Amino acid sequence: MNCPCQSQQSFETCCQPFLTGSALPETAEKLMRSRYTAFTQADVAYLKKTLAPESRHDFDEAATRKWAETAKWKGLQILATVKGTAQDKKGTVEFIATYEADGEGLDHHEVSEFRKAENGQWLFVEGDGHTHAEGEGHHHHHEKPQTVQREAPKIGRNDPCTCGSGKKYKKCCGTDAA
Repeated sequence: MNCPCQSQQSFETCCQPFLTGSALPETAEKLMRSRYTAFTQADVAYLKKTLAPESRHDFDEAATRKWAETAKWKGLQILATVKGTAQDKKGTVEFIATYEADGEGLDHHEVSEFRKAENGQWLFVEGDGHTHAEGEGHHHHHEKPQTVQREAPKIGRNDPCTCGSGKKYKKCCGTDAA
């Protein structure tokens, strides 16, 4: 059986040793892949075990189990990995996890932060993510910032006031009291 993390390896040689505890993921990306696989298996104990201690306070075991069990996990796509320096032992993984919930295909796009503990174990610290319709694409999901085009030249604080008073703009019409 191919590993659910889509590494193109068998489950037995990829994520299974991590989930069973017979091996530790050697990189932040391998931990990310194994955590995705844990979701597909509803292995909430592994998800909790691979959380950094400072991130466990708001871990909702029941909600995590419900999400893992009710979602139909469809795939994982690693978009980018950034390794920290050897000294700080940090890593970042950007990914999209595709799943189906209540008949709707969804993409969970996240940038996750990891760190390597003193014992050599990689831990999930936090993630910044959002979910949108499957295939919607990250660029379609977010509006691009609009360039502001002024109809008149910008008036600087130290420019002469436009009312003709002869005062600086900041001392005349440019104040909040004006």
